[in-house]
Amino acid sequence: MIMHKQKKITDETKQAFVDAFCLLYSKKPLEKITVQEIARKAGYNRGTFYQYFLDIDELLDYVENNLLDFIREKRSRAGAGGNPFISDLVELYETKATYINALLGNFGDSRFLEKLKAESKLNIPELDLPDDHPLKPYLVEFHLSATLSLFRLWLRRGKDLPVKELITLIADLYDGAISEINIGSNLHNQAKRPTS
Repeated sequence: MIMHKQKKITDETKQAFVDAFCLLYSKKPLEKITVQEIARKAGYNRGTFYQYFLDIDELLDYVENNLLDFIREKRSRAGAGGNPFISDLVELYETKATYINALLGNFGDSRFLEKLKAESKLNIPELDLPDDHPLKPYLVEFHLSATLSLFRLWLRRGKDLPVKELITLIADLYDGAISEINIGSNLHNQAKRPTS
């Protein structure tokens, strides 16, 4: 019972540092955040911070990895026919809003966006092309980049559209853009194009 209580206190303390960091990171750049500021916001001292993290970079890695692990676990439970990427983001926001506001907010690092896109490339059921199709990497990048950009805009605008409307908008934009591309003729023209 005592060990269970101690673990609970340890977990709560660590989470307090994570929450304090995420709140600060959603409002200012990483290089302007200090350990002292995180500790004060969490209600602890600097020494306690160092019992959990070596520095702010390690705390950032912890937050990023925690979010990516959450996505991996959710996707493994959903299976191959999981939800479209935007639905995953919205559900993730509802569960981990503090993390999302920090990592995808105005001061979030583009490096994390690339990690998030890499994690999500595994499951885009709307893109039914063989892996070796020459246009697939471009279509995947278009889909993920556009979805993330529109999701971030939605957050910045205070979630001014209902979730279903946002998902429909992104799906319609994506479907419209893809339908404009005649993949077969594109490949044919590509084969005819002279190489320089």
